[in-house]
Amino acid sequence: MTQASQIYGKSLYDLAAEENLTEEITEEMDAVGKIFKENPDYITLLSEPSIHKDERLRMLDDAFRGEVHPYLLNFLKILTEKGIMREFGACARRVRELYNKDHGISSAVVTSAVPLSEEQAGQLQQRLEVMSGRKVILSQRIDETVLGGLRVEIDGRLLDGTVRTRLDDLRRKVDSTVI
Repeated sequence: MTQASQIYGKSLYDLAAEENLTEEITEEMDAVGKIFKENPDYITLLSEPSIHKDERLRMLDDAFRGEVHPYLLNFLKILTEKGIMREFGACARRVRELYNKDHGISSAVVTSAVPLSEEQAGQLQQRLEVMSGRKVILSQRIDETVLGGLRVEIDGRLLDGTVRTRLDDLRRKVDSTVI
């Protein structure tokens, strides 16, 4: 995350908190981020210096006026005017981090070789909530190289119970054993 995204994201979050709009702004930022992710050319267009700034701002109005809170629309316009629209994703992550911190929510990323079933994900989420004492939002990544087991990243901690890690540890022990 760049310093600009840290500053701009925190500024928007502070404004939203002051107006009791943190949940609305955070959810809308997530939705806008999803739109930008599905349409990466839109950010390129909004960042294009050959298109007059007024036209780029008008495009934002046409796309988002009435769809998002005016604070968020103005935030998008500021990023466009400053030429840092490509920082939107990092700003949105910063807003989400601050929201989660204020609301006692932890984000956890679980990596497995195959997708977890809904039941398995639910059980893991419950265990992580008990362990952390916080509400947990769980996201999954698939990485076939882990072979089996799970790797969980939560609150800056790594819990690694993957077969790959166990095999690597065993290989190091065997390599370091002197006969």
